[in-house]
Amino acid sequence: MDTRFKLDPQIATASTPPAEWYTDPVMLALEREKIFRHTWQFAASLELLRFPGNYATVDVVGTPVVLMRGQDNVLRAFHNVCRHRAGVVTRGCGNRKSLQCQYHGWLYGMDGKLKNAPEFEGVENFNKDDFGLIPIRVETWGPFAFVNMDSSAPPLLEVLGKIPEETSKFDFSELRKVERRDYIINANWKVYVDNYLEGYHIPIAHPGLFKEVDYDNYRIDLFRYYSSQHAPIRPVRTEDAVGRVFTELKGDERAFYYWIFPNFMVNIYPGNVQINIIVPLSHDKTLTIFEWYFADPGTPEAWNNLQDGITFSDTVQKEDVELCEDVQRNLQTGVYRQGRYSVKRENGVHHFHGLVGEFLEK
Repeated sequence: MDTRFKLDPQIATASTPPAEWYTDPVMLALEREKIFRHTWQFAASLELLRFPGNYATVDVVGTPVVLMRGQDNVLRAFHNVCRHRAGVVTRGCGNRKSLQCQYHGWLYGMDGKLKNAPEFEGVENFNKDDFGLIPIRVETWGPFAFVNMDSSAPPLLEVLGKIPEETSKFDFSELRKVERRDYIINANWKVYVDNYLEGYHIPIAHPGLFKEVDYDNYRIDLFRYYSSQHAPIRPVRTEDAVGRVFTELKGDERAFYYWIFPNFMVNIYPGNVQINIIVPLSHDKTLTIFEWYFADPGTPEAWNNLQDGITFSDTVQKEDVELCEDVQRNLQTGVYRQGRYSVKRENGVHHFHGLVGEFLEK
């Protein structure tokens, strides 16, 4: 792999990263170590962790994690790895007063401390206090819990920047997850993120979306660790009202579209929220997770609008899957080396590539 590539910080003169960034398995190994282990990763919805004793096990880009709400009501996260011989401490989610390793029965409290190691009499220089579960940083925003393996990484709220302030009028407290859809894409995870971070392809690749979005006023605003999309809905005219999915927002209503480095997207609408988590499975295979959260109680009209939005999102996603898989196949042919950026339309992609390069150099 060519490790000499350095992204030009000026988009007007920059070339895109080489094809090897997307096709070489070595690149993903570097990204797992230098990006995913040092950034805030979505772990779970807080509705799974509302009460003392609640726990949820998750896989965070290959790292097994368990989140637990202790009897003291403190939310904690740990590696889901027993300190005896690396067994799984627990599976699934539920409510317990303690967690027992599924291999040899070591028992841990909801604070991660080792409570009992069966049949360990006679083991010299063994102190249970030294064998608690290994903690992971966990912080929350809205209805979501995030984890970070890096003890020196910036706090979550610092990474989120202005997002909490901009969305402060939105009531997250009554949100409940109502649907999840998983899509497997035969493409590198960055191919998918690249695609998400530009509207350049909308007029050609998404005719249905193009009819909904005011493309002329579509833009992406850049911040330190995230970007936001300004994607206003096209005014509904009488002659094309039939078949329209989205309606114009009323009064001071707003929709927010954020991408947070490296692999989390959140779209906030009046009454509901959609998130996307982009999980690399291999250098050429990606899991994209779509989850929808609905305000409870909500109105029948809002529920119907949400269902229409889910159906519409599925159509757009399938169009994007085809695009991304075509790109991945072509990247692997050896025909394509590098490209250039549209200054007007691809500043979000350029920003993403700059962050990838920055973390890889650390």
